[in-house]
Amino acid sequence: MILGNWRTSAGFCWFSVSVAVALARASVPASEFRFDRDTVGFANATVFEYREGHPSLRQREKGEPKRYTRRCFVMCRTTMQFQKFARFDPHAAPLDDNALAARIRNVTRRAAWGRPLPADQRIVFPGYANLRAMSVARREVLRANIGVGWPSYFRLSNARIVFREDARFQEETHANLDATLARGQLFVGFLTTYPRLSINHSILVYERKAVSPNSGIERYLAYDPNHPEAPRELTWSSRARTFAYQKDWDFIGGSVRVYQLYGKPLQ
Repeated sequence: MILGNWRTSAGFCWFSVSVAVALARASVPASEFRFDRDTVGFANATVFEYREGHPSLRQREKGEPKRYTRRCFVMCRTTMQFQKFARFDPHAAPLDDNALAARIRNVTRRAAWGRPLPADQRIVFPGYANLRAMSVARREVLRANIGVGWPSYFRLSNARIVFREDARFQEETHANLDATLARGQLFVGFLTTYPRLSINHSILVYERKAVSPNSGIERYLAYDPNHPEAPRELTWSSRARTFAYQKDWDFIGGSVRVYQLYGKPLQ
């Protein structure tokens, strides 16, 4: 009788722990990251024009100023770096452009995969409550000092899209995505449909949403530099063993391959 009670109690405890773990996995915010506070407030402009997600060559208007393009990798990396290495002091006076530029470079020249700095060692940005506010108020200073876009095309890790495109690798990427978010970290993903060119883009995944356990679909919230107005959704299908990204004016929607960026050196 005592043994039976022990087994019953042990089984109940095991069930309770399993439920707690499942609930904890259901929605795990990365480091209390907030889209409306911790992302860049201006957009990365696309090189092409899009209609129903299909690209076409864009003709530059006479006298049109140079557009801010090819920076999706840069803006995702910058968002991660500010989350790890910067803090804001809205009660102090803002810096002039030169001093602000120097502090921005102090953040963006650090390895994005490095460990977060303690609060008392972080680079301070006075005059603003968060990255979103500062990037809106001082847009041109930020644009000029977070880096250029063309090196993104020549990253050694881009070769993965040719040599590591099977479903097993995507399953590993999905497991790594969950593990990264569970540690309270951010996951920068390179989305591609290579050899098709319907998307060649970077997003920052910051939260796993609650899902029905029987749906076979897991949903994630992401910051997309093309869309600073609201989060976008990345999904994983355990049945199809593939990721999908939501439809928008610049993407037809559907299956994509995902590769992690900035999780470690040379990635």
